[in-house]
Amino acid sequence: MGEEKKMLTRYGDIPAYVTKDGSVIRELMHPGVHGNRNQSLAEARVPEGGETLAHKHPLAEELYHFTAGQGGMVLGEEEFAVRAGDTVCIAPGTVHRVRNTGEGELVVLCCCTPAYSHEDTELV
Repeated sequence: MGEEKKMLTRYGDIPAYVTKDGSVIRELMHPGVHGNRNQSLAEARVPEGGETLAHKHPLAEELYHFTAGQGGMVLGEEEFAVRAGDTVCIAPGTVHRVRNTGEGELVVLCCCTPAYSHEDTELV
């Protein structure tokens, strides 16, 4: 019987990087790194007064769950306020971005299916 990978990550062990949209990301679970199959989960942080670039993912459906802060969300033709505790579904091909309008960081858990890839991210 082969040895299976342990499906566990620890926040402190995950390096942060900047994505194409300008947010600071930590890949909490990603097939290309951790061996899971179909989705990715990342934490994005947008600094006070900051915003991500408008972008879309032709293939991926995303869920954004806001865990801290408050901001504005552009989702297609709509723009609305978001705050900690809110969750937004972003359909494939939908232009979106977030702006931090509060004090402190805006923190978002981002789940993508299929998993996030730079190749599936188009700036608009």
